[in-house]
Amino acid sequence: MKAAVHPARSTAAEAPHVTLREVARASGVSLATASRAINNAPHVSPAKRAAVMAAVARLGFVPNAVAQALADGRTRLVGLVAQYFESPFYALMLRGIEETLTRAGHGLVVSSGHWDRDEEARCVQTLRARQVDGIIVLTGRLEDSFLTSLATELPVVVTGRQLQAPGLHALRSDDFEGARAATRHLLERGHTRIAHITGDAGHPDAQERERGYRQALRDAGIAADPALILPGDYLETSGARAAGTWLQRGTRFTAIFAANDQMAAGATQVLQCHGLRVPEDVSIVGFDDLLATAHASPPRTTVSLSVAELGRRAALAMLDLLAARQPEVTAPQPQLVVRCSTGLAPAAFCA
Repeated sequence: MKAAVHPARSTAAEAPHVTLREVARASGVSLATASRAINNAPHVSPAKRAAVMAAVARLGFVPNAVAQALADGRTRLVGLVAQYFESPFYALMLRGIEETLTRAGHGLVVSSGHWDRDEEARCVQTLRARQVDGIIVLTGRLEDSFLTSLATELPVVVTGRQLQAPGLHALRSDDFEGARAATRHLLERGHTRIAHITGDAGHPDAQERERGYRQALRDAGIAADPALILPGDYLETSGARAAGTWLQRGTRFTAIFAANDQMAAGATQVLQCHGLRVPEDVSIVGFDDLLATAHASPPRTTVSLSVAELGRRAALAMLDLLAARQPEVTAPQPQLVVRCSTGLAPAAFCA
C-alpha cells in the first residue's frame, strides 16, 4: 500500500506572483491609477490611494523596483566619488552613506578618484552613464565650478567644502577649530616645541588644520618654527618619513600633531623604533578618530570628526535633494578625544 503523499507546504518563494493588474482590479481602479498610488505620485484621491494600499497589503503585492524606476524616471541609485577605498577614513564614511541610503530603498554605485581631478571627472561621467539619480562627492579636486554646473543636471552633495548652489549641498567640518583644540591641548600640558605633519597642501582640510595649529601657537605667544613643520600626504608612510627626518636632523620637539590618524600612526612607529616612549618622551595627537585609534599602542589622543555620522548626514542631504527639499543637515562638530598618547612635557627635549 502506497504511503500517502502530502503536498509540500507553500513558501514565500513558491507563492504565486501578484501582478499590478490584480491590485488594480481588487481596488476598483485603473492600472495607471494603481501605479501612481503605489509610487506616491500626485493626482490620486485619498480614497483611491487607500483602496490601492489596502489591496497591496491584502494580496501581498511586492512592487517591482525596475517598474517603479520606469514609472517615475528614477533608477533608485546614488553615485559616490570617493578617493581611496583602502583608506579607513573613506571606509567609515562609506558605511554611514550606504546604511542610510539602503534603509531608504536606494542603491549605491561607488567609484574612486585617487585625488586626481581628471580621474574624478571620469568617475562622474561613468556614474551619469549609469543614470544615477544624484552624486555624492567626498572632497576631491574637482573645481567648484564643475560641481555647481553638475548640480544643474542632478542633485549633488559634496563634503569638505564651503559651497552654495541650487541643487547642491555642501558639508564641511570645522578643521580649523579641531586643529586648534588639538594644539591647545598640547600647549596646556607644557609643550612648546610642537611639531606638525601636514596633509596634502592641495587639500582644503589640510590647509585648515595647519592654520588651526598655527593659530593655537599664536594664541600662546609662540612663533611657528618652520623646522617643526613637514609635509605629509595622509598616508602612514609620510608620517613615518616626517618623524624620521626630525630625528635624523636632531630637531628638538616634545610633541607631534599629525593632520590625520594614519600619519600619527606612522610617526609613532618610527619614534618607538628609535627607543622613544609615547607619551613619556613624545606626546602625539592625530585627527579623524578612526576605528584603530582607540586600540593603538598607546591609545591615541585625536580629534573626532564622527566620520560615519558625516557619511550618514551626506546621505540624508542627498535624500532631501531627491525629494526636492532643501537639506538642513550640517557636518558634526569636531571633538577632542583625550587618550593615553599625550602627557606633560618632559624636562629634557628628546632627540
